Amino acid sequence: MAEVQYLVPLEDYLKAGIHIGTKFRTKHMDKFVYKVRPDGLSVLNVEQINERLKLAGKLLSDYDPKDILIVCRRENGWKAVKKFAELTGVNLFIGRYPPGVLTNANLEDFVEAKLILAADPIPDKNVINDAAKLGIPVIALCDSNNECKNIDLVVPGNNKGKKSLAVIFFILAKEFLKNKGIIKSDKDFKSSIEDFTAE
Repeated sequence: MAEVQYLVPLEDYLKAGIHIGTKFRTKHMDKFVYKVRPDGLSVLNVEQINERLKLAGKLLSDYDPKDILIVCRRENGWKAVKKFAELTGVNLFIGRYPPGVLTNANLEDFVEAKLILAADPIPDKNVINDAAKLGIPVIALCDSNNECKNIDLVVPGNNKGKKSLAVIFFILAKEFLKNKGIIKSDKDFKSSIEDFTAE
C-alpha cells in the first residue's frame, strides 16, 4: 500500500478534531465513518477527509475566484472563511443567507455564481436549495449528521469546531493557490493554521 500523502501533518488533523463527528449518523455519511467511539461519537476516516479536500481544492481551482461563492452561517467558521476569501479572492456570504441571493437579480445583494462552497448543509440549506434550482454545483463540508441531497462533492469532516474549520479552510486556500499556479509549493504559502482559527 502506498503511504498516504497528507495535505497537512496527520497530527494537525487529529489535534483539530477534524475527524470527530456527531452521535447522529445519516445513511449518506455512513461510508465516511471509520468507527463509533464508546461515547457514541462517530469517528470519520481521516484518509477520506484528506482525499476529498484534495479533490475540493482541485475543483475550486477550475473556477475563476469571482465565480465562486462561499457561504457560512455558523459563527465558528467566519474567521476561517474570511481568511480563505481574502487569500483566494472568492466571494463570501457569512451569517444568515436570505433565500434568493442567487436567484433574484432584483435583490441588492444578488450574486452570480458558478460554484458554491457551503460550510454546513444544515444552516446553509437555503443556498444549497437555490443552487439546485439553478443547476450550480455545490461542494459542502459534511459531518456525520448531514444529508447530502443536492451536494455534488461531499467533503467529510467536523464542520462545527473552530479548529477543524480552520484546518479545512487553510488546506483549501493552499491547494487552490497551488493548483492555480499562484504559489509553487506548500513552502510558498505564508499563512498558518492559526491565521484561520477563531478566538
